[in-house]
Amino acid sequence: MITTKQFQVGELLPSTRELGRQLEASFHTVRKAYQLLEKEGLIEGQTGRGFEVKRHSTLLDKTDRLEIGAEKMRVVIEELIGYGLDESEIETLFEEQLMFQEWPDRIQASVVIAETKELAQMLSEAIQRQVGVRTEAAGMQVLSQESEQILDYDAIFVPIHLYGGYHLLRDQLRVIPLSYTFEMEALLTLSEGLASDTIGLVTSEDASIPILLEALKSSVQVQGSFLAGATYGKSLPLFVRNADLVVYTAGSSKMVEPRLPEQSRIELNYSLTERSVEAIRAELWDQ
Repeated sequence: MITTKQFQVGELLPSTRELGRQLEASFHTVRKAYQLLEKEGLIEGQTGRGFEVKRHSTLLDKTDRLEIGAEKMRVVIEELIGYGLDESEIETLFEEQLMFQEWPDRIQASVVIAETKELAQMLSEAIQRQVGVRTEAAGMQVLSQESEQILDYDAIFVPIHLYGGYHLLRDQLRVIPLSYTFEMEALLTLSEGLASDTIGLVTSEDASIPILLEALKSSVQVQGSFLAGATYGKSLPLFVRNADLVVYTAGSSKMVEPRLPEQSRIELNYSLTERSVEAIRAELWDQ
């Protein structure tokens, strides 16, 4: 009831005895439950007043949430198997319940917008990896501020340098700015002993090249030369044969990885700043 906002922040919960009567449970059991909720940060005991709702989402970290969820899922699945349901039937039931579950203020549809769809997809993957939220990806040429399609979403994620072009939409949907950099592994590889090396950048969209090159050059002081190109059909840019190291995007990975040895390539991924991760969690979960 707290997580679905049937109790609001600042509202007092029923007394342990009152709720015990409603649930036909011992008030000792209810008090133990309240203490667990307090430990998770959802409620707080107020002397002489009872327990007050402090937040709608738990303070448990992702690992703890997953462990609790896995244990509860295991119990339910074992019970369903006991009723004779097979794996596909359980999966169908689970998907149906998710679809029809009522989630107050839940983000149903969200999208990441960047200069190109490829860059937006890189940000979308970072959000899913670091926050656990799935989003669509779109380029600015498709979802501009004037696009009617943009209002089909409950929330949009926008790089901070593009935020000014979308902030006027805040009255109609959630506009969440993103700050980010490249993952450390790629930056370290570029920084280590590449003074005279030739570095190749492979993308899936031509328009991504100048943006990524500028960001890479400002992130690491590489003295070697950069060559860059996008994949075309089933072909890689010719320069990859002579490059000492090839940096490539996820969008071009299916072309690059089968053709180049692991030691001569590294995938380029975005990494959200911790402040941006916290902001997304607060915007989506801490309402």
